[in-house]
Amino acid sequence: MRIVRALWGSSHPGPTLVVTVLAAGLGVAAGLDAWRIALLAAAVFFGQLSIGISNDAIDAERDRAVGRADKPIARGDVGTRTAWIGALVCVVVALALSAPLGWGVLVGNGVVILSGWLYNRPLKSTPLSIVPFLVAFGTLPSLATLAASPPSLAPAWATLAGATLGASVHLTNVLPDLDADRETGVRGLPHRIGARAATVLAALGVVAGALAVLLGPVAGEAARVAAVSWVLFAVVVALAVATVVMTLNRAPGRTLFRLVMLSALVLAAQLILTGGSLRA
Repeated sequence: MRIVRALWGSSHPGPTLVVTVLAAGLGVAAGLDAWRIALLAAAVFFGQLSIGISNDAIDAERDRAVGRADKPIARGDVGTRTAWIGALVCVVVALALSAPLGWGVLVGNGVVILSGWLYNRPLKSTPLSIVPFLVAFGTLPSLATLAASPPSLAPAWATLAGATLGASVHLTNVLPDLDADRETGVRGLPHRIGARAATVLAALGVVAGALAVLLGPVAGEAARVAAVSWVLFAVVVALAVATVVMTLNRAPGRTLFRLVMLSALVLAAQLILTGGSLRA
């Protein structure tokens, strides 16, 4: 149980759970049967576990160097070798759970997992650090629609919403660690453009995603947008504005990242409340 707790703590539990809930919400929006939603969520969950654990295994030495006491591998609660075994087992389980949902989901989830691993190494320290997030979150809506019968790719507006949201997740997730990352040689896109520029871009990404979810299902006809969609769109815009205001008034912290993840859940709720519009 000690090893399991350490691996769970190394998996970035918060984001892992949010992405899993998001996948389940997309499954509901795509009109999937309950068993398909459960299987999709489980497949995404194990894929996210693998990404998080491998990230901390790769960063263990850097985390020790900057005194990251919140990282189980860096603390020595679990060995790096054990962490790698756990990450690889999670990949196998994720793909095994994806297979019954069809080749599309198997390949799509493989793309999501591979994107996460490529971010961990080598793209994290390059100007291309944002690309894996664009690809992974852009692919996520299609996992739900490919799990349907008949399978299909998600509409372009859903892919756009996922990609822009993924960009925002990346831009806000690293903000509290910018100084520590610089000390250990990590210089991804947010490090190069600075905290304020990264926050503004993240806010714009959230609003762009919200617009896609608002207008995409109705082919851009604002008159057909349901009242509840306007309300949820306003909530997401308010969250985006809050991220900018908080950055301008004090040093960025984890709250900004949490606001972006909350925006993702609000957008998923909007899709569900508009009646399975993901396949429209």
